[in-house]
Amino acid sequence: MASSSVVPSGYVNGGGVDPDWLNKGDNAWQLTAATLVGIQCVPGLVILYGSIVKKKWGVNSAFMALYAYAASLLCWVTWAYKMSFGEKLLPLWGKAGTTLSYKYLQAQANLPSTTQYHHQGDGTLSTSTPSPSSSSTAFFDMASLVFFQFQFAAITLILLAGSVLGRMSFRAWMLFVPLWLTLSYTVGAFSVWGGGFLWQWGVIDYSGGYVIHLSSGVAGFTAAYWVGPRLPKDRERFPPNNMLLMLAGAGLLWMGWTGFNGGTSLAANLSASVAVLNTHVCAATSLLTWTTLDVLLFGKPSVIGAVQGMMTGLVVITPAAGVVSGWASIVMGILAGCVPWFTMMIIHKHWSFLQKVDDTLGVFHTHAVAGLLGGICAGLFAEPLLCSYLSLGVPAAKGFFFGSYFQLVKQVAGALFIIVWNVISTSLILFVIGLVLPLRMSDAHLLIGDDAEHGEEAYALWGDGEKYNIAIQQASGSEIDYTHHGAGMINGRGITVHT
Repeated sequence: MASSSVVPSGYVNGGGVDPDWLNKGDNAWQLTAATLVGIQCVPGLVILYGSIVKKKWGVNSAFMALYAYAASLLCWVTWAYKMSFGEKLLPLWGKAGTTLSYKYLQAQANLPSTTQYHHQGDGTLSTSTPSPSSSSTAFFDMASLVFFQFQFAAITLILLAGSVLGRMSFRAWMLFVPLWLTLSYTVGAFSVWGGGFLWQWGVIDYSGGYVIHLSSGVAGFTAAYWVGPRLPKDRERFPPNNMLLMLAGAGLLWMGWTGFNGGTSLAANLSASVAVLNTHVCAATSLLTWTTLDVLLFGKPSVIGAVQGMMTGLVVITPAAGVVSGWASIVMGILAGCVPWFTMMIIHKHWSFLQKVDDTLGVFHTHAVAGLLGGICAGLFAEPLLCSYLSLGVPAAKGFFFGSYFQLVKQVAGALFIIVWNVISTSLILFVIGLVLPLRMSDAHLLIGDDAEHGEEAYALWGDGEKYNIAIQQASGSEIDYTHHGAGMINGRGITVHT
């Protein structure tokens, strides 16, 4: 019997598309994780923002998220990825460069290797220096890594937008997105993850408690200060226009966090599994804690409060997801449901400065406070063995409860850098934009909302103005009797159009 011919394809290494170093399981998981994070953004936060705000701001709020996602992608692949993960330019910044060459995208994924500094028992610092040619490699290609890291950059800007919903000029937002991504996000990403000085020093930020959440919370609060507040009546009453859609968006955000924290290990390995389970345990614990506090102090379980508790749980576990044990994730969930709740419900109401700044969705509390708390918890609960799975290169990395007070010092110092940098960079960016465009919409636009800013509205609640008129129906005997309030003419039996 004649043997059948085999047609080369991507599945049998046809044309070199399946190199020896490529692990298909890792590659598939990385693309899946990236897609899950993308779903958190579009449609997750698009739906959440469009439904959690007042009806007149549904379109504008959803569109701010959608625009940020699209604009971030082009900036990321053109110059911002290499500023975050490329060759070092400064201790806190990489050299700009494009990732669009197919040869670059098909190369094996790697992150920069760096000199590591760690604390010794005698109080001195020693160094551990990998060879110049070494790097942290993954068993998939650069295209997967660039796409995955893009999702983190995009969601940071979308989370930041939550602080300025309902009044920031969309034109100003169009300029702000690429400028902030370039001048603020890339610095935090390179410093903590991409080989910069905080990475070298051994600051633990497993999946973005500092780079993403502390940055977006601090920058969002700063932007809210400079942009200015909503109209007084919007601040006094700002009900969600669709609670059920809000929950749908929140659900997509929660489930998408599987990729957010699970993909950070850059492999389908044990670290990814631990990170995923810890993520959901902490989120559930925080949601229940927040809801319990609402019932005890206010007498009613708030749905919006439950969503905020879910969010703070996800944020708090993020910097430590892959380096803490299950019991620590429960403790962190309790803290996540208590500390941001206290700052939002108690401190905020008694601190005039916090009340002055109109942070629309409370991003300062749910992301800045929670991100800082999570980073500190990493310094408290990080397990030595789980830390050894990271590519930090710091053999002594472990939390305070495992004998290392110095890790806690590192975590606090890293947070302070992120806070200061974001306050300064965000303020300067908005100052420059303010020289060209107003940061805040006009009062006339603020009064109307979506229709004034975009010429579109979220809901056609009255259709084209048709209303059922029983009197005309009874007089004419017609089965179709409506009164249309608009321009036009009488159009058939029983349909009256008022001009």
